[in-house]
Amino acid sequence: MGHGLDDVERVTSTAPASGAVGLIDRMWQRLNYVVVILSSIALVVASGVLTYSVVTRYYLHYSTDWQDEFSVFLIVGAVFMSAAAVQMRRGHVGIEAITVLLPKRVNEMRVILVDAASLAFCGYFAWKSWLLLHEAIVDNFHTSSTWGPPLWIPYSLMTAGMVLLSIQLLLQVIAGVRRWSAAP
Repeated sequence: MGHGLDDVERVTSTAPASGAVGLIDRMWQRLNYVVVILSSIALVVASGVLTYSVVTRYYLHYSTDWQDEFSVFLIVGAVFMSAAAVQMRRGHVGIEAITVLLPKRVNEMRVILVDAASLAFCGYFAWKSWLLLHEAIVDNFHTSSTWGPPLWIPYSLMTAGMVLLSIQLLLQVIAGVRRWSAAP
């Protein structure tokens, strides 16, 4: 039993794409790279804010009311926005128990079906996130804290992240079907 990704899940394409498809692929990879950098910065800032909160509470006996929500917004943004980049590398948790038992061709179809099911779920999640974002903007929703930032901020990050993840899954389904149909 292997540790990490098996050959079926690691394969992204048989050869680098050229033309318009190659250009879109390179642009998508760059976008994911930028999102991962920004998400990493958001996590560092969130840890700094939470550390600041602990230090001011313990040593200065001063409580801040904004740090928890601010950190949650940053963490939610980092998690949702980086999901597509993680999926592009197939870095999400996977169960390998079945992969070693199945023939390669069947395993390839399993990956396509899992990606398609994930696409259906994430597409639905993205659509519901759009509705939630729209409602937060139209009804001017805010958090119930004394700071009270608008809820469209985390909802927009969640929506954008789910849309990016859905697009990534769609690209993987298309690539998987193309590989499946091209194989002997």
